[in-house]
Amino acid sequence: MATHMPADHYTRGGPHVIPPPPARQVRPYMGPLAFALAFAFALMGLAAAAMALFEFAIRTAAVIGSLSGPIGVGITLKLFHSKAK
Repeated sequence: MATHMPADHYTRGGPHVIPPPPARQVRPYMGPLAFALAFAFALMGLAAAAMALFEFAIRTAAVIGSLSGPIGVGITLKLFHSKAK
């Protein structure tokens, strides 16, 4: 795209200098950016904590299941065995 020159400036015949656009300030964007990054890190931390908790629960259930395997099956069969012949 070509740079734009206002029509009145062109018709006056003055020097054809187009000023650069003003630079954006970084400071107004720092607050929302910091808040968004903190929120994203907090969500990642919550997800990691939830996964660690689920993993701990699964491992605990597996250990309990492996320790009471044969005993638990025997008690279950004895308790739920039909008494009527």
